Amino acid sequence: MLTRPIEGVIPPILTPFKENGNVDLDAHIFNIEKWNDTPLAGYLVLGSNGEAAYLNEAEKLKLIELTVKHAREGRLVLAGTGMESARETIALTNKAADLGADAALVLTPSYYFSRMTDEAQIRFFTEVADKASIPILIYNVPAFTHINISAHAVSVLSRHPNIVGMKDSTGNIPQLVNFQRVIDQNFDLILGTFSSWYPALTLGIRAGIFAVANCAPNECAQVQQAFDKGEHEKAREIYRRIFPVNTAVTTTFGIPGLKYACNLTGYKGGSVRNPLMPLEEKEKAAVRGILVEARLV
Repeated sequence: MLTRPIEGVIPPILTPFKENGNVDLDAHIFNIEKWNDTPLAGYLVLGSNGEAAYLNEAEKLKLIELTVKHAREGRLVLAGTGMESARETIALTNKAADLGADAALVLTPSYYFSRMTDEAQIRFFTEVADKASIPILIYNVPAFTHINISAHAVSVLSRHPNIVGMKDSTGNIPQLVNFQRVIDQNFDLILGTFSSWYPALTLGIRAGIFAVANCAPNECAQVQQAFDKGEHEKAREIYRRIFPVNTAVTTTFGIPGLKYACNLTGYKGGSVRNPLMPLEEKEKAAVRGILVEARLV
């Protein structure tokens, strides 16, 4: 059940693949059950770090089903259901709802990016929200979509009763402040990158969805826990220590790096799906060194 407001750290969980390219469902269950013993607030299945763009619908639905089934009681399950058309997004969202997802994270449509004006984005999200049977969160990730949703569009959409929040993955603190200025008071603005986690907490942000939380869930949560206790130096120390790990598993080495980091920290990252390439040995050594310095292994 979706609670308001959304608070805490939620990983965009990876999708482990076998060497033959099939989804490794047993590894997925193993990871969920291991994350259940950490102070996470929930799970985002089918996010960018879950290689959702490479999954067919049957695989997506099975991953949602298993995430809901094995998630610890009381934890949110968000499902990435954004497709390029409103029609397909609504269809997938309602299938996710039927499987027990609490809310859907919906990408800004972007394929015909030159036509994706404020009006087009507002129309798209409004129709999806009108016809979705679970709450909707906007997913703003220009690194992948090359669309950066405007404060105006967010202002309008934040007042829709079934659009309850947004994951902003830009890491742009001035933009985050502008979003805060214009959104409805009941709208959950969620940080989408650990790189801005501590600064965002000082601005009143209460939730984050971070790739690095796959391999460092305790530390990501501890930044917020220490901050809330007024232990700001401790919060900053953990934030600074994990910062290079976040860079490694996002911008430097991407999903292959994230999966290898998860292998090193006791999770089952599995293989990547073609066309992504696995890490070379020198890249693995670099990731291992970063994790050792961060005291994660």
